[in-house]
Amino acid sequence: MLSWPAPLLPTLPGTGPALKVHDTALGEVVTTSPDRTARMYVCGITPYDATHLGHAATYLAFDLINRVWRDAGHAVHYVQNVTDIDDPLLERANRDGEDWVVLAMRETALFREDMTALRVLPPEDYVGAVEAIPRIVGYIEHLLDAGLAYVLDDGTGDVYHDISQAPGFGGESGYDEATMLGFFAERGGDPDRAGKRQPLDPMLWRGARPDEPSWPGPRGIEGRPGWHIECAAIALDTVGMGFDVQGGGSDLVFPHHEYSAVHAEALTATKPFARAYVHAAMIGLDGEKMSKSRGNLVFVSKLRGEGVDPMAIRLALLSGHYRTDRAWTPALLRQAQERLGTWRRAVAQDTGAPAGPVLKGLRERLTDDLDSPGAIAVVDAWAAATLGGTGEREDQAPAIVCDAVDALLGVALQDC
Repeated sequence: MLSWPAPLLPTLPGTGPALKVHDTALGEVVTTSPDRTARMYVCGITPYDATHLGHAATYLAFDLINRVWRDAGHAVHYVQNVTDIDDPLLERANRDGEDWVVLAMRETALFREDMTALRVLPPEDYVGAVEAIPRIVGYIEHLLDAGLAYVLDDGTGDVYHDISQAPGFGGESGYDEATMLGFFAERGGDPDRAGKRQPLDPMLWRGARPDEPSWPGPRGIEGRPGWHIECAAIALDTVGMGFDVQGGGSDLVFPHHEYSAVHAEALTATKPFARAYVHAAMIGLDGEKMSKSRGNLVFVSKLRGEGVDPMAIRLALLSGHYRTDRAWTPALLRQAQERLGTWRRAVAQDTGAPAGPVLKGLRERLTDDLDSPGAIAVVDAWAAATLGGTGEREDQAPAIVCDAVDALLGVALQDC
């Protein structure tokens, strides 16, 4: 699957320190220690609706990780999937009387446009679930052969992973069984399904149903893959086991990331699937989480269509910490637009306040668990000093700050 074009990334003097991020599995901030190439897998969209601001905030958080690693001298192998076959996609296509393939292609194309506009660094591997089905089937066959999975004995052809044979299940989320059962029922699971060995057993393969697309599957069963095995298979085929960061929204902690890890660890008989699990918080509107089910979405493409500068959208979303649930408001966007204008006026000056403290401050804030509000405050202070016209001045400072804001925060201010 095609990704999107990469923005130019300015080269900054020196290198940044090691990145520290909050690991959900450990419940604490940890220092990442990638090899020369850092490896990151971030769960992508199910393309039945355009990119809303909750999506955008998540991908901006992991874009910061990508940028900080590169500033520290690492190459980055970044992978993102597209769940281009799943129940919500088929339901939306049926509701609107549209071909599900056309719907998925259109919304994926719009997502690419939004990511390009927001200057998100693209994944090296951008993989759709449909194109991964042959490999997914092979992995499910492996689990069946090992006795770790079973075909439900009701004629549907549905295949499940036997969680009772998964040591350490629950280690990624840290949830107790009651919490897991609740989230499983809310987030696409089927704990009450008759015939399963355990209520928390996740589906690996859904046998073919009337009027649903299907593909040749394990044991010759026509159907389509489950959600969690999709990401496990794509990750194994691209970044491999023990990659540095598994990323996504906080709603993916359970069941999705828990089960993806369980599947991959069962397939390889090794641990860990990922060395750190990093989750971005939710964006709300009018006191509720922004989500498709609630219908309270603000779309990046709609804001762009209204003439809003994508850099203002980016700044507005980065003005809150990635792990803090926060609200989108018109006032937040206005503040970001004003800030963007101030920064652009500051970097357009012939001279400015010294740039060294700005570069150092940006690196310190962003490597400390992606403290983007703190990083923004560093640039605010520099812009105020530069436009105030007092204190020490440097000829090259505006250009250096312009590059630093571009490279580390991903905000393009002008042609530096």
